[in-house]
Amino acid sequence: MRAHQAEYPIRTMCRVLEVSTSGYYAWRGRRPSARASEDERLKRKIGVSHDASRGTYGAPRIRKDLSEDGIKVSQRRVSRLMRSLEIQGVSRRRGFKTTRRSGAEPAPDLVNRDFTAKGPNRLWIADITYVPTMVGFVFLAIILDVWSRRVVGWSMRRDLKEELAIEALDMAVENRGLCDVKHHSDCGCQYTSSGFRDRCELYGVELSMGSVGDCFDNAMAESFFATLECELLDRTCFLTKEQAEVEIFDFIEGFYNTKRRHSSIEMLSPAEFERINWPNDDPSARPATRFRRTTELVSLRETGSSHGSQDIPEIPN
Repeated sequence: MRAHQAEYPIRTMCRVLEVSTSGYYAWRGRRPSARASEDERLKRKIGVSHDASRGTYGAPRIRKDLSEDGIKVSQRRVSRLMRSLEIQGVSRRRGFKTTRRSGAEPAPDLVNRDFTAKGPNRLWIADITYVPTMVGFVFLAIILDVWSRRVVGWSMRRDLKEELAIEALDMAVENRGLCDVKHHSDCGCQYTSSGFRDRCELYGVELSMGSVGDCFDNAMAESFFATLECELLDRTCFLTKEQAEVEIFDFIEGFYNTKRRHSSIEMLSPAEFERINWPNDDPSARPATRFRRTTELVSLRETGSSHGSQDIPEIPN
């Protein structure tokens, strides 16, 4: 009625809508209720949390943000207020096949879908996905520590050669050091190649591979890629391959590892979970991970590699 009062008399609109004129003016002069005022305050907080998550968080993670700020609120109320703000979390896209079999014999499955670890550097999982750009695909290989969900190694290339997996392994060993760890992946040709097997033997990494054609045998890696896809890839149009490399670096190191809340680790980020829970009595574990300089990670090499030379790197102490 207020929006149309310049066009129609208030008395006429009240008669058409079957409300009293005095009741309408009483409603206009009434102060918002305590709950309505609290809703407005919560909306501002929810908007800040949603923006800080790069527009990816849904009600459960936003509720956790509010809880850490000392605000007790139900998830249902957060959902209702998000709808009123017309904001929501993100959903997922269809896949694209990147696994290519080779004639090499795969390693045995040492995990058997048990994606749990009692400490850091006990079990790493690895996989490869594609990243579409306006000028073609680039490919991303990651290695994730099951204990903390942290991406400890990753690499990007313009092809699906074995170096893609090798460079991700090199980075994981550089960040975590040499340790008695299982490396679990699918049976793609990058992981069954002689070059990758030789690098694992050099580092003392024990290989494990899931069965052929069964995504559940590497479900945790698939879960990470689903997060990457719905929170970054589906929401960004990469004009160049270089842009994709920089944006993915920023997502992994600037958000996923350091800020994004994970429901499987007490709604903490991987970095915060490691800071709180790193075992002091584990001589094989490092109390903090070392990450390469940003300029090195995002250097755009004409060879198609994001991570430097193909020579065998110096083994960390």
